[in-house]
Amino acid sequence: MRTKARSGLDALPALGTPAEIRELADRGYGPSSPPPTNAHIHLPPNFSAFDSVEQALELAASQQIGVLGISNYYDYSVYGEFVDRARKVGIFPLFGLEIIAMQEDLRKAGTRVNDPANPGKTYLCGKGITRFEDMSPEARRLIDVIRENDSRRMTAMVDHMRSVLSSRGLGTNVDEQAVVDMIVQRHGSPRESVFLQERHISQAFQEALFRQLPAEGRLSRLNGLLGAATKLSDPADHVGLQNELRSHLMKAGKPAFVEESFLSFAEARRLVLELRGIPSYPVLADGASPVCEFEADIEKLIEELKIREVYAAEWIPVRNKQAVVADQVAKMRAAGLVVTAGTEHNTLDLIPFQPKCKDGDLPPNIRDVFWEGACVVAAHQFLSVNGECGFVDANGSPNPAYSSADDRIQSMAKIGAAVIQRYFDLCKTN
Repeated sequence: MRTKARSGLDALPALGTPAEIRELADRGYGPSSPPPTNAHIHLPPNFSAFDSVEQALELAASQQIGVLGISNYYDYSVYGEFVDRARKVGIFPLFGLEIIAMQEDLRKAGTRVNDPANPGKTYLCGKGITRFEDMSPEARRLIDVIRENDSRRMTAMVDHMRSVLSSRGLGTNVDEQAVVDMIVQRHGSPRESVFLQERHISQAFQEALFRQLPAEGRLSRLNGLLGAATKLSDPADHVGLQNELRSHLMKAGKPAFVEESFLSFAEARRLVLELRGIPSYPVLADGASPVCEFEADIEKLIEELKIREVYAAEWIPVRNKQAVVADQVAKMRAAGLVVTAGTEHNTLDLIPFQPKCKDGDLPPNIRDVFWEGACVVAAHQFLSVNGECGFVDANGSPNPAYSSADDRIQSMAKIGAAVIQRYFDLCKTN
């Protein structure tokens, strides 16, 4: 897998030199119309809607997706297979990651950032990473800290879940290794690439509950097991039950909750940069009700991101209403932020790949902004892997070769469009 990941990146330099791509960009070389684009999905062994990378890429191709971004947590060995399969179906691959950090001052102030239940807890994405295989020593150190903290927490949470359910009348033999076995069996993932998430744990206990409780009478038993009245109406609703297990047993203040340990925001940002990526803030907005305090005022949010030297943002529009996306994405872009969009696909629901809003399709002008953002990420990847400064430099400062933020974004987007079209052309001939 590790060899695959490195060889997969060799496809980017093969597109030509930066000088050649810039010449193509200057001539307006690029897709005649933007293809459907999704900059953020999760693939197994992360908790994912997909059984395999192959399934994800085949579905994406069947839906005419032209550009697709992977954004996994904490292990990137699957990226090589992603690149290989993307090339076979003619989809341009974007490389990203997602990190959970803590802003301690905001936690103490009770300020929710982009997690509606936990003040200070902050999700941060990295876009266009290219050093996910041959990591720097600092990147490796930070990844190891995250993995060790998460592994301890997940082990304790599995034990707590088993104990709580047993005390409420449902004995199971689910332990940490059983959860890992479930993932390996479902996805065929190497055991060493598996790092558990809360959703994995809830799925393992949901499956155990389904095995032990007949559908008839299952809902009435749930009230006692959950310690609350279930909202489920269908005893076979496995996704709904997984969500209820998390809500009633695993979240903060619930009996199986285990306190989390996080990197600081500065460390999370540093990790993105060590992997040669662009730090990007995933916006929740009206995906929470009420809206998180950190995001309550869009102008203030933009200001806070720039203070933290974050010059990109990402939306998962299916969480948001059209009016909110149209207003806030436009304001972010006008303020000089690169903006991308994705679907996550981090539940078992096989929703469409093309991002859309909670109440309808993306407004056309906003779809254009998201396409532009994907092109900037493609340009950053290409330039970075060729040893040049991309959208940001190694310290996260915007590329100084441009006169303004708007000039930087537009110029990078043209380079990215040329990179993507060149890739499409080569895929057709190979």
